[in-house]
Amino acid sequence: MRLSLNLTERQTCQEEIPVTELIVLYRMPNDPERFEKYYREVHGPITSKLPGLKGYKYGPARALDGGPGEFFWYWSGTFESRQAALDAMASPEGLAGAADVPNYYHDDPLFMFFEK
Repeated sequence: MRLSLNLTERQTCQEEIPVTELIVLYRMPNDPERFEKYYREVHGPITSKLPGLKGYKYGPARALDGGPGEFFWYWSGTFESRQAALDAMASPEGLAGAADVPNYYHDDPLFMFFEK
């Protein structure tokens, strides 16, 4: 019995379901402890209300060696499409989340899409 498949075989065994991930990255905040507490208690729950959100996660970002990296924190949300993510950000819930950012972070976070 063969225990591993090569990459081509694995690709043919999986049904591809197109999804889009919206990634938000934060550099080191002025007050890391305050940032993390506020994010977990206030901002994170706000993000859970985005319309069309299929799932999300957030937390500290680390370098490959486990130490501090270029980014301090990340948020990743899964949507059916790029347009669904854009619609979520333009919704009242998305606008409320954007308006909340200055309450815990001193700069604009970096937003990007990952489409798979």
